[in-house]
Amino acid sequence: MTWNWQQPDWPQFTWDERRLARAEEAFLVGGGVVLGTLEHLPEGTGESLVVDTFTNEAVDTSEIEGETLDRDSVQSSIRRQLGLAADPLRSGPAEEGIAELMVALYREPAEPLSHETLFDWHEMVCRGRRDLADVGRYRTHADPMQVVSGPIHRPKVHFEAPPSERVPAEMDAFVDWFNRTAPGDASPLPAVTRAGLAHLYFVSIHPFEDGNGRIARALAEKALAQGLGRATLTALSATILDRRSAYYDELERANKRNEVTEWLAWFAGVTLDAQRRTQARVEFILDKTRLLDRLRGDLNERQEKALLRVLQEGPEGFKGGLSAGNYRTITGAPPATATRDLADLVEKGAFTRTGEKKHSRYHLSIPVRPTQRVTVDHEGTILERQELDPESG
Repeated sequence: MTWNWQQPDWPQFTWDERRLARAEEAFLVGGGVVLGTLEHLPEGTGESLVVDTFTNEAVDTSEIEGETLDRDSVQSSIRRQLGLAADPLRSGPAEEGIAELMVALYREPAEPLSHETLFDWHEMVCRGRRDLADVGRYRTHADPMQVVSGPIHRPKVHFEAPPSERVPAEMDAFVDWFNRTAPGDASPLPAVTRAGLAHLYFVSIHPFEDGNGRIARALAEKALAQGLGRATLTALSATILDRRSAYYDELERANKRNEVTEWLAWFAGVTLDAQRRTQARVEFILDKTRLLDRLRGDLNERQEKALLRVLQEGPEGFKGGLSAGNYRTITGAPPATATRDLADLVEKGAFTRTGEKKHSRYHLSIPVRPTQRVTVDHEGTILERQELDPESG
């Protein structure tokens, strides 16, 4: 097997610009819509959106790699990093490190890339690791850097990266390329194209002993932010997590040659999907604020506590709907009181009800905007398929 970095045209990637033109235009338009909507958020809710988005991205980018983090600990660390209200919850090293990376991306989107930045990011994503020889520096081990699956006696090699001795020179070229292709620099590239290339180029080198996928996605976020001219709140990792199997399949196909149109078209679809998720989240916050303003003073303490708990779950509320049992658990109310409270919440327009008696389920009255899967066909046309189950994302 000959990998992309072993071929004579490495790293001179080629692609069909026409196929990506409409996606690039849609991304810039969508970015303007998101930024415009953010300006209409009530005072104080913007901070909540930033914290929630960073928390989801931190947890999801780690889950893509099979690492499960404590969401509350990540959120607590992000709030501390942003200088918001002190939170007594202590965070573990993994949660603290990935939270630090999210905030660094938000605060420094326009800064040029450097080896030192990448070393700092690697220390963040590997915070607390004791099993790695090289943390905060490029790998030095002599063994091949391979992505492998299957049993030990019959492994399947999905990719093999350049040997460690080549990494410093490869990364010199990568850092130079990333900065040279930034907006306003020598060879600027469109935002989505540059983000997709940065991701593929970086993971093809695989310069670190571990954490390469998380850093590649951070680089893609940085490229998208630079393309829009400000920090983004794109739900990129959340969208990739939903398509994790396809994500690895597309990367495996892309690492065999340096004509990368198919990879970039797939990545463009993911990016547009992620941007629309972000827009839906911002609109949900606006809807939530209107709902709480309308109900202010009309709910008892139990009802308010339950409503806030359901809103905490996001646009879809509780998966499958809130049951009377859930309500009693949240509020401590006896069965008869819970039934009256829920009926009153429906009458006041906070919830809608489906089912009857013990099968009754309560859902937020805020409309759920369906997520759409976005693909880019061979002519560059943006195709969309509405999800049948909004909760599936």
